[in-house]
Amino acid sequence: MPVYEYLCGECGRRFSRFFWRISDADGTRCRCGSDDLEQLISRVSMPRSEESRLERMADPSGWGDLDENDPKSMARMMKKMGTEMGEDLGPEFNEVVDRLEAGEDPESIESSLASSGGESDTDNLF
Repeated sequence: MPVYEYLCGECGRRFSRFFWRISDADGTRCRCGSDDLEQLISRVSMPRSEESRLERMADPSGWGDLDENDPKSMARMMKKMGTEMGEDLGPEFNEVVDRLEAGEDPESIESSLASSGGESDTDNLF
C-alpha cells in the first residue's frame, strides 16, 4: 500500500496519506483545506530477517566508535544491539544500559547485579 508524505504550503503541516490506488491521490488536501501541497520523498523501510540482523551486529565495521573502556560508548552499542533485536530485552538490560549511560563502571554494575540475588545472567550482558 503506497504511503505519500506531503508538506502543506499554507500552514506548514507535514502529513502522510495511505492510498489503495494511485488515483486516490487526486484531490488530496491538508486539514486546513489547502491543496497547496509539496510531495515529499519518504524514507524506505525494508523488513529484515533475524539472521540478517544478527549478521549486521556481528560485523565490527558497523560498531562505529565503540570504546570498551568508555561506559557511555558501551551503552550506545548495547542500545543499538537491542534495537537490532527488535524486542524488549527486559528490565535488567535496560538498567545496565541506563547505568552505563550515567558513566558507571561495568564491573561495578556486574557485581551489584550478581549480589542482588536471584539467577542473574550478567555474564551475558558484558
